[in-house]
Amino acid sequence: MQKITTSLWFDDQAEEAAEFYVSLFPDSRVLEVQRYGEEGPGRPGSVMIVAFELAGQRYTALNGGPVFHFTEAISLSVDCGSQQEVDRLWDALGTGGGGQDSACGWVQDRYGLSWQIVPRVLEELLRSPDPEASGRVMRAMLGMKKLDIRALEDAARG
Repeated sequence: MQKITTSLWFDDQAEEAAEFYVSLFPDSRVLEVQRYGEEGPGRPGSVMIVAFELAGQRYTALNGGPVFHFTEAISLSVDCGSQQEVDRLWDALGTGGGGQDSACGWVQDRYGLSWQIVPRVLEELLRSPDPEASGRVMRAMLGMKKLDIRALEDAARG
């Protein structure tokens, strides 16, 4: 069992969100759904906690009511191996899936959770021993919403 598990607070969409998230990533599944009992505080029989895995990483989702909301101060970063994966996740989580596109690879899904959809090559390009090349990559990235691998590589080459 993993030692630290990310817990996500939802108003009343924990099960819906977990099902949506597991549909996006291989090696993902809902593990357990716990329901409120007579003692509450939620409506008896309604979903309280959903335990799920995304790409083998465990999460919990709690239906805690409208007390707390997600902010960009925390996000889930996804390492993408291809532009096709970047495009698929960006479309599913962003405006194509009812969320909001942001800048520099960030997107906020329809539940308000922020994601960083990042091509794996970006880190390599930013670590270039050529400071001018890495600077061009950074400038290119800062001008993008969805990250474009070809444009980042073109920026690195100058």
